[in-house]
Amino acid sequence: MKGAGLAGIAGFAGCVGTGDPDSGDGSDGSDGSDDSDGSDGGDSSDGSGNTAMASEIDVWGWDVAARALQITAEEYEAENDATVAVEEFGRSAMKDRLQTNLLSGSGAPAVSMLESVDGPSFIATDSIAPLTDEIDEAGVQEDFVSGKWEALTVDGDIYALPWDTGPTAVYYRRSVYDEHDIDPSSIETWADLIEEGQKLPDDQYMLNLPEGDLSGVWRYQFRQLSGEPFLDSGEVNIHNEKSLKVAQNIKKIYDADIAANIEGWTSAWFSAYGDATIASLPSAAWMEGTLRAELPDTAGDWGVYKIPALESGGPRASNWGGSNLMIANQVSEEKKQRGWDYMEWSLATEEMQLAMYDEYGLFPALETVYDEPVFDEELDFYDGQAARALFAEVAQNAPGYRFTADTPEVSQAMETELQRMINGEQSPEEAVQAAAETVAENTDRDLA
Repeated sequence: MKGAGLAGIAGFAGCVGTGDPDSGDGSDGSDGSDDSDGSDGGDSSDGSGNTAMASEIDVWGWDVAARALQITAEEYEAENDATVAVEEFGRSAMKDRLQTNLLSGSGAPAVSMLESVDGPSFIATDSIAPLTDEIDEAGVQEDFVSGKWEALTVDGDIYALPWDTGPTAVYYRRSVYDEHDIDPSSIETWADLIEEGQKLPDDQYMLNLPEGDLSGVWRYQFRQLSGEPFLDSGEVNIHNEKSLKVAQNIKKIYDADIAANIEGWTSAWFSAYGDATIASLPSAAWMEGTLRAELPDTAGDWGVYKIPALESGGPRASNWGGSNLMIANQVSEEKKQRGWDYMEWSLATEEMQLAMYDEYGLFPALETVYDEPVFDEELDFYDGQAARALFAEVAQNAPGYRFTADTPEVSQAMETELQRMINGEQSPEEAVQAAAETVAENTDRDLA
């Protein structure tokens, strides 16, 4: 059957391009890092007893997010006597390297990306500089989507500035839907999507079911139902009725034979969307930038609609991913100050947020831009659809989600048990129960 033997997909849950592009892997021999003593950045005192900002900082990012930061870096350099060197990595490569350098106390850049899902676990290492005072002084906290702050705040201190958010939608190829009489406006529930997917021939697929990130699929659908992995009192809560509905839905999609078995973020995966072997892509607003960058020949043949509800009349808004910018604690005070100045310029300035969104599809967490006329524009990439307005609506309706330092435990347990479910080794009920028991044991928490 079509869905059998699903190949792995490495990243479907991050901010933008959550894969590992070939470019920018740091293989040029440079480690892209800042010296913690600040000696390479022209750091100095301004003569009044205050620490001057460094004349040069390094910034790490991945995929199109790094390219977006290059836009703001160029604008920042034009307005300031400073150099901002942005280095592009693959997602996994950057995360591994950053974590190693943070824990070792040397080699980290002044500024780097931080996915919201990783916020609490990275903050727990005490290697990230708190930014509470800077954010308070700038007076920008109320300008961002409120749901972004929870993952960045520990014991009252804020450790990063929000960048983008991931309102969800289903991207679809208009030509395939039209050819097979699939009406996106008729798809209200996942059951509807499965039924419509049956219209496709054997060599085409409605979507790709991403083994290797089944936990990412589970999370955005669980969040869609306002699910929380832990109760306020701390008990593990991933075996409840909401979680079970999501597990059952994932199994129905798999069993319906409408899902491809192509590993994500590979050349074969891009080719499958390029030639419309896969007709739909449930993802988030950040995916647009990757599609535009990697599949330019498909422009105009895409549309978007809200993710289906799990039951008729149910919610159709969620969030999948999103990133922020942080400052490494190990760098000099001069670099911290320059890093914050650049971060505020890039993320708290409407012009810069809109420039990154326009070029690379990074949906702003700065909600003050949502009333701008650009969100009502009819876009050529979507054949004239005003897709940004849909994303803005979803962003404002998406439920919050409580990330914690134990979120990786939840992801790992759900990934393992959902895969066993897909392989026919257990039922959805058994999968969510086993995942909950594993998390409880590994985190020393009780079950709800």
